[in-house]
Amino acid sequence: MSVTVHATAAVSPNAELADGVEVGPYALIGEDVSLGKGTTVGPHASLEGPAVFGDENRIFAHAALGYAPQDVRYRGEKTRLVVGSRNVFREFTTLHRGTVTGRGETVIGDDNYFMVSSHVAHDCRVGSKCIFANYVGLAGHVEVGDAVVIGAYAAIHQFARIGDYAVIGAYTVGRQDILPFCKTDGRADAKTYGLNTVGLKRNGFSEDRIEALQRAYRILVKSKLNTSQAIERMERELSGQPDVEALLRFIRESQRGFHK
Repeated sequence: MSVTVHATAAVSPNAELADGVEVGPYALIGEDVSLGKGTTVGPHASLEGPAVFGDENRIFAHAALGYAPQDVRYRGEKTRLVVGSRNVFREFTTLHRGTVTGRGETVIGDDNYFMVSSHVAHDCRVGSKCIFANYVGLAGHVEVGDAVVIGAYAAIHQFARIGDYAVIGAYTVGRQDILPFCKTDGRADAKTYGLNTVGLKRNGFSEDRIEALQRAYRILVKSKLNTSQAIERMERELSGQPDVEALLRFIRESQRGFHK
C-alpha cells in the first residue's frame, strides 16, 4: 500500500501518514498529526495537532479536527486530540484539543458517526458506536458513553455526562447528566421517556436484561420515592443485575444531578 496526497494538499513534514492514507484536494495536515492506516481526508478538510487518529477513519470535506480549544484561558499549551478507528466525520465537523486545566486531551473512541456540523469541545470523552446527528454540540468536559444516539441540534452543558445506550431527542438541552439506557427529550425541561428499548434490542440485550432495567426505571422514575429511597429499593430488589448496578453507579457518581 502507499500514501496518496493530492497535489494541492498541504502536509506538514512533521505529520505521520500510515499506509493507505488518502489526502484530498486542498486538505491541510498540520504538525504532529498522525493518521492511521486506510484513513481518508476529504477536500478542504483541515487537521491540526498534536492529534492522533487510528485506522480507517473517514474525514469528509471541510471538517476541522484538532484545533485549539475555545477556552479564554488557553495560552497555547501543548494539548492533544486522540481519535480511535473507523470513525466517520462528515462535512464541517469540529473537534477541539484539550486544555491543561482539564484532562489535557479530547478523546474519541471507535466506530462513531458524526454528522454534518457536529461539534465536540475541549476535554470531552466520547465512547464507541455513538451517532451524533447534524449540529449536535457538546460543551467542554462532557463524557459520553458507548452506543449513544443524539438527535439533531441537541446541546449538552459542560461537565455533563451521558450514560451508555442513551438516546437523546432532537433539540434537547442537556443541563444535567443523562441517564444510561433511557430516552431523554426536551428543550426547556428535559425528561426521560422510558427505556431505549429499540436500541437495547439492537445491541443484543436479552428480554431478561431489559425487564430488569424496566423494573429499575419504574422504581426510579414512576414511583413516588425520592432518589435515595429508590436506590435502596433497587439494591434490595434487583441485586446481582449488572445493568442495574451500572445504572446505580451512574446515579451515585453524578455531580450535577440527572434528568429524570
